Amino acid sequence: MFPARLRPSDPDHPDQLIGRRHLAPAVPVVIICGVALLALVTSEGLAWLPLLAVGPALAAAQCGPYGVIRIGLLAVAVGAFLGTQGAEPVRTQAILLATPAAVALASCGASALRRRRERVLADVRSVAEAAQNALLQPVPSRVGQFQVAVRYSAAAAEARVGGDLYALLPTPYGIRLIVGDVRGKGLPAVSTAGLVLGVFREAAYDEPDLLDVVARIERSLSRNLAPDDFVTAVVAGYPSDGRMELVNCGHAPPLLVGESGVIAVEPTHPAPPLGLASLGGDRPSLQVVPFAGGDQLLLYTDGVIEARDRGREYFPLLERVPRHVCDEPSRTLASLHDELLTHVGGRLHDDAALLLLRKPVLGAVRAAVDMPLASSA
Repeated sequence: MFPARLRPSDPDHPDQLIGRRHLAPAVPVVIICGVALLALVTSEGLAWLPLLAVGPALAAAQCGPYGVIRIGLLAVAVGAFLGTQGAEPVRTQAILLATPAAVALASCGASALRRRRERVLADVRSVAEAAQNALLQPVPSRVGQFQVAVRYSAAAAEARVGGDLYALLPTPYGIRLIVGDVRGKGLPAVSTAGLVLGVFREAAYDEPDLLDVVARIERSLSRNLAPDDFVTAVVAGYPSDGRMELVNCGHAPPLLVGESGVIAVEPTHPAPPLGLASLGGDRPSLQVVPFAGGDQLLLYTDGVIEARDRGREYFPLLERVPRHVCDEPSRTLASLHDELLTHVGGRLHDDAALLLLRKPVLGAVRAAVDMPLASSA
């Protein structure tokens, strides 16, 4: 369910972790050897000895306490060897060697503290991922007659949770789904997202009319949200063949991918976000669009279209989608998400969610099923 981050800058990629673990201890050793080489080839050899402290100091950022101690002992041993090559008094040599020794001891303590904080962070991340999995339940690759794919990135990258929400489920009234964006970030946004999803999952099964589903979410938010909080969302349903129902509440327009290209489905009667109905404005309206075999519907959050590159240019989603559309929604979103990360330089600064729904061509599916039978005959 979680996104495959841009590989060149992905700190969680296993191959990169293995490479860094092998290279991390080598860098302080290289620095110590470089300082030793400078001390041997220059006339002022002992003047370089304090630089040996760079080795254990750098090791504290990557290695454990025992690794720092080993690097510190190496630095002191190299310093002692270089001291024997000169004519300086033993007292002077001891004072110079005290610097790498003291830094090594301090770095050992810093490494132990860093390891402890890493364990705490790992526990926090595991709890956050469990909460996120409970909140945004995994969407299977196929729901009913539809192919489905989801890509999600949280702005709080270390916690991997955010305020964007999505859900898709089969109901007695057809497939229904929601994609939304909660105002704000952090735990309050996650709490509001959980509220919206809980009400949606109940109402989607109970209410025959899609507008009544939206009305129940609105009533729940009006009782529980602060006056300045709101949720933008698109609620969609597929009640019968050939038609998709949409209710847009202040959200970015979905993209309909069909034979005529990629079209942004702008709401015919714009409505305010969920939670702001008491302030007035038009009530949500039901919009029906054709949805035949081979068509796809892309729903997304503001974090996608508001992602900026170094030149402060927004990500042109409408222009980029045609480059990546294929018959496999997961491949489409994977390549689209990679291009999004490339656009922003590898790290998103806002929560971003993409949900792609595709209705396969019935004739093509039957042909694929019948082909092995025909060949075996």
